[in-house]
Amino acid sequence: MSDESGDETPDDETKWRFSVDDVGPDGITEDTGTPESDPIEPGDVDLEHAVFVVLGVAATVGVLVLGL
Repeated sequence: MSDESGDETPDDETKWRFSVDDVGPDGITEDTGTPESDPIEPGDVDLEHAVFVVLGVAATVGVLVLGL
């Protein structure tokens, strides 16, 4: 009979990236930042993301206009 509580962990569970000894006192490691030689570049705008931004702006403006 199997345990149906859902508390089982899968055998192929991902391993931790860092061990406890590799992490500093604040939980920050040396290599978690973005290297200076590899700048962050903007990606493409998705229609779904743009729609949610527009809806958020419209809701904020609506709340400010109706609230005043």
